[in-house]
Amino acid sequence: MKPITLYAVATAMVLGLCFTGSAIAEVDKGAPELTLKSTIDGAKKTKLALFPHAKHQETLTCADCHHSADAEGKQVAYTEGMKIEKCESCHNKAAGMPKKLTTFKEAAHKNCKTCHKENAPEVVKKKCAACHPKKKK
Repeated sequence: MKPITLYAVATAMVLGLCFTGSAIAEVDKGAPELTLKSTIDGAKKTKLALFPHAKHQETLTCADCHHSADAEGKQVAYTEGMKIEKCESCHNKAAGMPKKLTTFKEAAHKNCKTCHKENAPEVVKKKCAACHPKKKK
């Protein structure tokens, strides 16, 4: 082989490794623990929900919980790398969502309870306290 050809091949290999490495770089998966609270349709007596985000990521994919909306407001399935907006950016009383999904609280309860009934019924048995622990006095 000619020296120029070897140089070109070596350069291509190095660039390929660099771009491959950046393509598989770690994606931001969000905070390991989240405190969920409605800021748009806040209740008179707000119950914060503690959400172990990292624990859920051990067994679920982002698409199991997250989605987006298109220009007409129709639900769009999550795709890798999609920006995740706050749930209540769409799930709020002013957004015109279907009944039982009009608030962040309703959407979260539907999503979480449905999944836990099927996959972790022991959590559902704890009722509200599973996600909404009582405040220490």
